[in-house]
Amino acid sequence: MMSTIVRPAVSLIVLMTLITGMAYPLLVTGVAQVAFPEQANGSLVYDEQEKVRGSELIAQDFTGEQWFHSRPSAGSYATVASGASNLAPSNPALAARVADDVLKEKVEGQGPVPLNLLTTSASGLDPHLSPAAAQYQVARVAQARHLPREAVQRLVVDNTYSPLIGPPVVNVLALNQGLSELPATTRTH
Repeated sequence: MMSTIVRPAVSLIVLMTLITGMAYPLLVTGVAQVAFPEQANGSLVYDEQEKVRGSELIAQDFTGEQWFHSRPSAGSYATVASGASNLAPSNPALAARVADDVLKEKVEGQGPVPLNLLTTSASGLDPHLSPAAAQYQVARVAQARHLPREAVQRLVVDNTYSPLIGPPVVNVLALNQGLSELPATTRTH
């Protein structure tokens, strides 16, 4: 009597493990590799020496006046700890973090700091900024790199794209890679 209950239960567990734990993931991985190979492999970005510099899909922490800065990250840009901080608007820790970020991002004569540079995304890993948030940083980056503002501004425009759904965005990693690829003739001395 016991084997008539246990045997079907064990058989079902083994069958479902094979289907959902092995066959389905292998099928989805195979379809993704064929249909979307770049995305399935992480949308990696390489430099001239074919060294991986990051992913188009994951934000990185760029510090220093010479770089465009990404949105803040509640998880310190770590993919394992991705997520929001879950701090309420009334939480003093959130107010302190935003006030600190305002001081770090403020560019004199540029007006208020755009919200994209002060608020985290839900995942904490959003690699995109609004064009306004990227434009806000042009003067700082141009000055730090001794480049004409127009050249840096053109770089922002060239790296702005409109996704299928949603407003136009700028990928910060692509923007920063473009900075290092600007020809020396555009530099001011």
